[in-house]
Amino acid sequence: MRQSTIHNPPQTLLALGLTGILTITFSPSCRAATWLVGPQHALKSPSQAAKVAKDDDIILIAAATYQGDVASWPQNRLILRGIGGRAHLKAQDQSAEGKAIWVLKGNDIRVENLEFSGATVPALNGAGIRFEGTNLTLRNCHFHDNQMGILTGANPASEILIEGSEFNDNTVDYRRYGKLGHNIYIGNIRRFTLRHSYIHDAQTGHNVKSRAQENYLLYNRIDDEHNASSYLVDFPDGGQAFMVGNLLRQSPDSANTTMLSFAAEHNQNQPLQALYLVNNTFVNDRSSGIFLNNHSNTPANLINNLWVGRDSRVEGPAELQHNISSSNTVFANPANHDYRLSVNAEAIDQGTQPGQASNGFQLQPDYQYRHPLDIEPRPQQGPIDVGAYEFIPDSPTNHK
Repeated sequence: MRQSTIHNPPQTLLALGLTGILTITFSPSCRAATWLVGPQHALKSPSQAAKVAKDDDIILIAAATYQGDVASWPQNRLILRGIGGRAHLKAQDQSAEGKAIWVLKGNDIRVENLEFSGATVPALNGAGIRFEGTNLTLRNCHFHDNQMGILTGANPASEILIEGSEFNDNTVDYRRYGKLGHNIYIGNIRRFTLRHSYIHDAQTGHNVKSRAQENYLLYNRIDDEHNASSYLVDFPDGGQAFMVGNLLRQSPDSANTTMLSFAAEHNQNQPLQALYLVNNTFVNDRSSGIFLNNHSNTPANLINNLWVGRDSRVEGPAELQHNISSSNTVFANPANHDYRLSVNAEAIDQGTQPGQASNGFQLQPDYQYRHPLDIEPRPQQGPIDVGAYEFIPDSPTNHK
């Protein structure tokens, strides 16, 4: 039970019945409380905050490892944020509702600066976060070593934004259990946006799988590094998908010949079908493979993409403009996953202005991915280069 004494702003509330007395600062409207969570506070764990927080509250979680602490959050318009560094939610065989470390049920939720690991459940889909509400924003988070990184339900009214976040090694052993775990699995929602994030090493599952009606993958690094995923990106229902400025690299050990799959399952469920691939760099280190397999009847729009791999190709209907396919394009340091162009790259100055998509989305790549988890403005000098990176002669930068 929350008891409060009203003062001039900022106002305070004394929460009783906990270990000690907790002072909470309200906004002047008296609508939102800020709860401090951590070993040095009255609320020692996020699960305690989940029991007392109300709609519109802010939960600030101190950087620490919270072992076996899981929670369901029914509230709306929450902000859940790690402070002083990333707070680490480590499942240790615990789960909320047999689903995830956190089950988020409310609407309009923001999750920032948090780490989720170790989620396993008997159904083999234990996630760092299971999202069941409407509208989620996820920033600067890390999901690793779960069965699923993030898993969302079907909600045609919902939009999900993930930016500046890392997902890796979320998996289920397909050979043993006959099921796949994915780094990111988005259900049938209205819109999914993934930007300047680092998605890698899904291990037999997909790095990104989305059934959203609209998908925007912008300036990400999606990479098999130490393990082999299945698809790098899978849009099983098709829909509308826009991929601009991404680096995608497939491991030589991948069991799937396809890097990007579009509309392979139930494309009739999405009335609008459109796929735009613009200024992406695809690197296929298998002996052969398919950069894109378009299973829909609508031609994909492929503009300014750089495809590197032996005996690799595009399958399905496609309209091609200024793409370069090569087995010997020179990169800065591919052994270190640095796929910026070097001085001899044939992709330099070979692109075209991509214009806009049929829905009005501007396809021009204004940025490029900067590792880790960042973007930088894409330089403008002369004709645009093909691929995810613009060549900069005598550049002093030394990033991946």
